[in-house]
Amino acid sequence: MTNRVADVVVVGSGIVGLGAAYAAVRRGLRVVVVDRTAEPVGATIRNFGHICIGAQTGLGREFADASHDIWLRLATDAGFWLRESGTLIAARDLDELAVLERAAREQGSDADIRLLDADELLHRAPLRRGAVIGGALITTDLQTNPREAAGAIVRHLASLGVEFRFRTAATAVASGWVNTTRGTIDAGLVVVATGHDIDQLLPDIAERGGVVRCALDMMRVTAPLPRTLDAPLLTGWSMLRYGRFGAFAETAALRERLHGERPDLAALDLNQMYTQLPDGSLIVGDSHAKAIQPGPFQPEAAFDAFLAEAAALFDVDRFHVRERWQGVYASAASDFLIEEPEPGLHVIAATTGIGMTTGLGLAERTLDTALDRASLPAQGGTP
Repeated sequence: MTNRVADVVVVGSGIVGLGAAYAAVRRGLRVVVVDRTAEPVGATIRNFGHICIGAQTGLGREFADASHDIWLRLATDAGFWLRESGTLIAARDLDELAVLERAAREQGSDADIRLLDADELLHRAPLRRGAVIGGALITTDLQTNPREAAGAIVRHLASLGVEFRFRTAATAVASGWVNTTRGTIDAGLVVVATGHDIDQLLPDIAERGGVVRCALDMMRVTAPLPRTLDAPLLTGWSMLRYGRFGAFAETAALRERLHGERPDLAALDLNQMYTQLPDGSLIVGDSHAKAIQPGPFQPEAAFDAFLAEAAALFDVDRFHVRERWQGVYASAASDFLIEEPEPGLHVIAATTGIGMTTGLGLAERTLDTALDRASLPAQGGTP
């Protein structure tokens, strides 16, 4: 006779772990989520809230597409703010516009990039006239408020029957069980979704996958903008980071020019982007510094650069800084960590800065595959 306490135990309450719990409880399974913190406090709340589907390629695009409908369903059922905003991209120079034009030419029949002239972009974003020469809209993308979404999802999952054991650290995991600081939990399936802290629980897997932490400088500002920002806004620096644009010769030329003109921003590994929250404030950032354990000290030069670049782009004279923080996410050479070191023990993470974009789809696919192989048939559950 089995002594199973849960059909599925999820370690980690970030977006990937919440996605795994959601996938399992919808299939009628008993789910326990274990997390050493009192609530989600990591990468899931320290980001732009930008669900950037259309800038992904390959497996990332597959997981992003799968995430899209899950985000819409969760926002409705859990009652948090989410908008089908798309993503704006501002082109300030001809080489940036050339990258967008190449991306628009290369897209297939399901076209999701639409070029904008300068007037169209200025109508949708409060930018300085003369600061941009055109841009684009990625139509597939979404935006949420990450600080509110994570807590709302936790509450919704709890209402569906998911048991959350917060302030409970997992100390060891294996096929069929999870040891925690409050005792052992027997499980049918175990999903480890601890993100950048994977080395604290499964160091061999972290080392083999080359997983380190990426620390980000970010800030939230307010300003008397003349109109709202209709969607998350990317720039030429952003195009250097996303797979949708990465293979183009035009992108290589853009990188050479930006890095040559602004080595200070290149040293920050800048992704100059912006999202506007419902209260009107802007999330501004971000820089990137990778290490096994990045230092906690944030150089003021990074924040000075963020404000200077924002002032050159937006039609406003000054910004008032409300908050600064250090973001963090798991980083590795590949975009995802997907392993099954033992039957029924699954280790998953987005190992680049696209967890909010891809995490729900990654978790959904993992549970589908796991349940196909395990003796835990789905019970129907919640539609």
